[in-house]
Amino acid sequence: MKVTVFGAAGNVGRRVVAEALARGHHVTAVVRDLARGRAAGLPEAAEIRVGDAGVVEDVAALSAGQDVVVGATRPAPGQEGQLVPMAEALLAGVADAGARLLLVGGAGGLSVPGTDGRVLVVDDPAYVPEAWRPIAVACVEQLAVCRAAGAAVDWTYLSPPAQLEPGERTGAYRLGRDELLVDGEGGSAVSMEDLAVALLDEAERPAHRRARFTVAY
Repeated sequence: MKVTVFGAAGNVGRRVVAEALARGHHVTAVVRDLARGRAAGLPEAAEIRVGDAGVVEDVAALSAGQDVVVGATRPAPGQEGQLVPMAEALLAGVADAGARLLLVGGAGGLSVPGTDGRVLVVDDPAYVPEAWRPIAVACVEQLAVCRAAGAAVDWTYLSPPAQLEPGERTGAYRLGRDELLVDGEGGSAVSMEDLAVALLDEAERPAHRRARFTVAY
């Protein structure tokens, strides 16, 4: 399988690149700055290309001939508003290229357990303190853009749990759809490594086409 990863120098992107390579896929790692991409320690087996996930022409060119395109970009604090136009560019670019888009988003649009879907994580300060609200709101809007694309694009949106941090690759996780997954003690977490596992599992065995899913331990 041919996989292109936008945001390959980021925390999640690097792990997606590594997981895809470990599975024997051909990986194109897209970065906005070649020097930063090299400094990020991307594997030599990955083909590193320069491109901008917010530019439709770049997305289309780098998605051409690819099976799956992964969007793992995350704007810097204060630039959260870039997330929506970036999602629009990714959707338009992969549509032009005929590839499938797997977009790593946020947990903000998941519903809080026990609320029957009435309360979203973005509106619960127990999960989203005020400092995190701008990126959480942007992620809710990002998912809405995907859903508005309808059948025109083959997209899948992956919402992480409340806590997503570097850790170990266990290969184990639970699947959910639109509600935040929590464990018996109320925790909601997965490692970035296992998020990458879940993403590549979905790439290889599609089960959530034109839909959102979530994972957690």
